[in-house]
Amino acid sequence: MLARRASAFARSFATVVDNAGVKVAAIDNGQPTTAVTFLVKAGSRYEPKPGVAHTLKNFAFKSTAKRSALGTVRESELYGGILSASLSREYLALTSEFLRGDESFFVDVMSSFLTSSKFQRHEFQEYVLPVVEAESTAASRNPATHALELAHSLAFRSGLGSSLFASPHSHVSLDDVKEFAARAFSKGNIAILGTGIDSAALTQLVERTLAGASVGNVAAESKPSTYFGGETRVESHGGPETVFIGFGAAGPVDPALAILSAHLSPQPSVKWSQGLSPISAAIPQGTSVQPIIMPYSDATLFGLLVQGSTAEGVKEAAKVATKALKESAGLKGDALKTAVAKAKFAAASSLDGRDGILGALSTKVFVNSDASIEATLASIDKVDATAFSKSVAAITKAKPTFVAIGSVQALPFADEVGL
Repeated sequence: MLARRASAFARSFATVVDNAGVKVAAIDNGQPTTAVTFLVKAGSRYEPKPGVAHTLKNFAFKSTAKRSALGTVRESELYGGILSASLSREYLALTSEFLRGDESFFVDVMSSFLTSSKFQRHEFQEYVLPVVEAESTAASRNPATHALELAHSLAFRSGLGSSLFASPHSHVSLDDVKEFAARAFSKGNIAILGTGIDSAALTQLVERTLAGASVGNVAAESKPSTYFGGETRVESHGGPETVFIGFGAAGPVDPALAILSAHLSPQPSVKWSQGLSPISAAIPQGTSVQPIIMPYSDATLFGLLVQGSTAEGVKEAAKVATKALKESAGLKGDALKTAVAKAKFAAASSLDGRDGILGALSTKVFVNSDASIEATLASIDKVDATAFSKSVAAITKAKPTFVAIGSVQALPFADEVGL
C-alpha cells in the first residue's frame, strides 16, 4: 500500500526549466485550493551584511510598479487568498494560497515583487524596520529560537551560521536591501513550487509573468559549509531553562540521522503512554527533550533541545539525552527496525500537508534531484546496523555544539553532561 502511494506521488509532479530560465515543480491531487511558492536563494547565508535578508523578507508584498502595498492587500482579500513570506538560512519563500482558478492574479503579485519592487523609503522606515525589530526581539526572548540561532553561529560561523534575524546593531540601509535584491532576484536563483495546480499550467504562468522581465543572471554564491562546534552560555530570565546539544557535518544529509531522531524521540506512538524511547522514561518530570534535524544543501545540524522549569532538571535530562545519543551507535535488531519504521512514517506523513511537500521539493529542485517520497523511503531502508553505527559514531566524534540559556550559574557545562 505504502509503495503504491509513494509511486503515485512520484509520478504526480515534474521538474522542468521553463523559457524564463527558472525551475518549476508542481503536484496536483485535485484539491480545491492552490498554493504557489516562489523560492529564492536569498537566505541569510547569502547576505553580504548581517540583517539584510531579514529586512528584504519584510519588503515582500510592498509597493511595486503594478500595484501599491494597500492595493495588493485589497485585491488579495477580494480573491479570498493569503500571502505570506518566510526566511530560512538558504531561501526566501514567497507563498500565496488561494482558490483554484485564481492563480493568474497571485502568480503576478509574486512575480512583480521580483521584477518591479519600488523599495520606497517611507515603507522601509514606517513598515519594514518596525517589523524587523519586533521579530528580532521576539526571537531573542524565545529560549528555543535563541538557542538554535546561537547553535548555528557556533556550528558554522559564517554562511549557515548567519542569523535569520537582524540585530539591533545591524544598521541595514535601504541601499543595502536594493543591492542584495538586485543580485538575489536572478533567474538561476529562483524556483517556483506549486500544489493543487498542473505543472504545465504553472509553467505557462511563469513564462508569461517573468519572460522578458528585468531579472538578472547572477548566481547566488556562498562558501562551502564547514562544521566547527563550540560552547556558549547566555543569562536569561522569563522562559524555560534551555540547553541545546548538537553535532554537525558537512555534505549531504545522512538518512541515518532520521532514524536516530526517531529512536531518541520521546514522543509515544500511543497517546498517554510512555513510549519506548531510551529518553522518555529516564528524564525528570517537568523536562522535555526534542530531537532536531536541520538539513541544508551542503551540511546538517543534528541536536537535542532540552528544556525544563529548573536548571537541575535540565542538567539531569541533558545527561540522559547525551548517554542515550552515544549508546545509539549500538542499535540493532528489532530496536533498529522500530526506529526505521518510525522514520519512514515521519517522512511519509510529512507529505500529507503542503508545508511538507514544499519542504521536500525545495531541497531538491535546484539540483534536479529525485524529490519523491519513494526515493526518501528507499534511502532510509538502505541503512543497516553497520551503516547506522558508523554514522552515529562519526557525528558524535565531532566537537559538540553546546548552548545553555537561562540561569547559567546552575545550568551544566558540556563536560558535565557527558560530552
